[in-house]
Amino acid sequence: MYDDFLSPMPRVVAHRGDSINFPENTLEAFISGVDMGIDVIETDVHLTKDGHVVIWHDPTLERNTDGKGTLESHTLKELKGYDAGFTFTKDGGKTFPFRGKGIKLCTLDEALEACPEQRFNIDLKSKDVSIVDAYLSVIRRHKAEKRVCTASFHQKNINAVRTKAPDIQTSLSTMEVMTLVLRQKAHILPKAFSRKMIFQIPVKEAGITLLTESFVHDMHKRGAIIMVWTINDEKEMEKLFRMGVDTIMTDDPALLIKCAGRLGIR
Repeated sequence: MYDDFLSPMPRVVAHRGDSINFPENTLEAFISGVDMGIDVIETDVHLTKDGHVVIWHDPTLERNTDGKGTLESHTLKELKGYDAGFTFTKDGGKTFPFRGKGIKLCTLDEALEACPEQRFNIDLKSKDVSIVDAYLSVIRRHKAEKRVCTASFHQKNINAVRTKAPDIQTSLSTMEVMTLVLRQKAHILPKAFSRKMIFQIPVKEAGITLLTESFVHDMHKRGAIIMVWTINDEKEMEKLFRMGVDTIMTDDPALLIKCAGRLGIR
């Protein structure tokens, strides 16, 4: 059992659940990840037309369902009518094993209830900052403050969470990450950070290599946490762990569990 989101240090983060074996961001994918013993579920949320916090990555429905249009232009009832397993395939489209099996989009309420002992990393996808109040209401209702970390590409969402819920962990926004990356490369980082910095970053971004041994060393020296996404190759997983990154996000959590166990860090 964990004390909070960062204790013990999460090593294995299931990107959208066990998304290599089940339709991403569904309860089925989450429960599979929990059953195999992952540390954290990474997921994404939007605000529906009628104000529900629903789990989904894309702003639209076409890639993963039999629905059309934007998620946020639908009510929750409308979204529940779509097949969230409609396009999932592991053989390039020859078969669709979950089509017509009753897999539905789920709400954040449903995910927290279905996985009551699980840590979640939750990305607020909606540009509308009103998602923050709805999101915090769900977290408070489930008393899940210590088991979540909030992320968002939208700075206003991150700022609002930090202001309204300083007891809930947040990761750095894209703008904050790039600022610190550039300062690190220019050797002008502050001697210490005023709060816990949680980086959630790819190896490279916009042609810039973010993850280097010096970056990890400099950030760890200041108490930061380095979480890397999305790594599905075992050799790269091992390379990154040996470099010193704290956490890896993957679509193949079973493979990452194997790698972390072999290295003796989990």
